Amino acid sequence: MNILLDNLVAALSRLPGIGRRTAERMAYMLVEDQRGLMRLLANALLEADEGIICCERCGGITAATENPCRICTGPRQEAQVLCVVEAPSDILKIESSGGFKGRYHALMGRLSPIQGVGAADLRVESLLERLQPEGISEVLLALGTDVESEATAHYLAELLEPRGIRLSRMASGLPSGSAIEYTDAATLAEAIQGRRSFS
Repeated sequence: MNILLDNLVAALSRLPGIGRRTAERMAYMLVEDQRGLMRLLANALLEADEGIICCERCGGITAATENPCRICTGPRQEAQVLCVVEAPSDILKIESSGGFKGRYHALMGRLSPIQGVGAADLRVESLLERLQPEGISEVLLALGTDVESEATAHYLAELLEPRGIRLSRMASGLPSGSAIEYTDAATLAEAIQGRRSFS
């Protein structure tokens, strides 16, 4: 195979859910396409690389020209409620459900001793720094239901409970062992509306 094609296949196969065979098919399709799809894709990737960042406050996805993001700076019905999620994509998913009207905080991961991810690797300090200045009275732990997410939720609860912050978590409806990103909007909205106290 050509070295340039090899590099393209290697880059595509680094995407989640894309194995080598799928990456090869995608690369061949891009190279053989006569409609300029490769250039269109390359331009979109370059523009995204230069113009999309994570919000300095919540960690959500935003334009480089809007930092902090619109969710952080705009009016919110429940601005005193902070929804803590694992990833920026979780913010987009919950926001699209229409079930939550507060603010967000992405941890950028979850505790995972096996993968060497500890509390210092997560955005926990910036979470704690936001509580008092923003008048946060409730933290909704919208984390997954797998073992690592549960451990992260319990760790955060130990930090937040002494501060007098009400802790809640999503109601039932999320399948056991699931992640937010794989849950449909209606289920998310229902789980947020029926949130319960964390204990």
